[in-house]
Amino acid sequence: MNNPASPLPAAGKAVFLDRDGVLNEEIGTYVWRPEDFVVLPGVPDALAQLKAAGYRLVVVTNQAGIAQGLYSAADVHACHAKLQQACGGLIDAFYFAPGHPSVSESLLRKPDSLMLEKGLARFRLDPARCWLVGDRARDLEAAARVQIRGIMVGDAEVPANAIRVADLGAAAGLILKTDLSE
Repeated sequence: MNNPASPLPAAGKAVFLDRDGVLNEEIGTYVWRPEDFVVLPGVPDALAQLKAAGYRLVVVTNQAGIAQGLYSAADVHACHAKLQQACGGLIDAFYFAPGHPSVSESLLRKPDSLMLEKGLARFRLDPARCWLVGDRARDLEAAARVQIRGIMVGDAEVPANAIRVADLGAAAGLILKTDLSE
């Protein structure tokens, strides 16, 4: 008996999240020790709201200190474990780019988009239904390369036509409001 091919599931939606300055305090240098990794106020609630609305949550972060020999991938994983614990395990995936231009080139490193492309493929995401929340122009540039909408948090200079909000809570509110209107 012939079985018709089962339809592919609808492509999902996600919020890609830069780490330092979006999820945890920016301290002006590399954040790699769990004791220095402080989750920003409101982050767990914002992530819970996005998750409840059906968004995958994917962290994408440059970690150049690895290539520079300042810390290891295990140190990054320890910080991510602390973040997961603080947020109730809501984050679906963590991608980090260990390279630094002074040591090695990498398509993972933002403003390139390979971390985003990995998340899009892994979770079968529709870029038109995805967002990236970052605190630097390179974050928004990486999002634009794969046609994902970007939101800038904090006080960094924003590219023309970029959306800027105060923090992740405000970004989540904007995403959820936009989601309802689409």
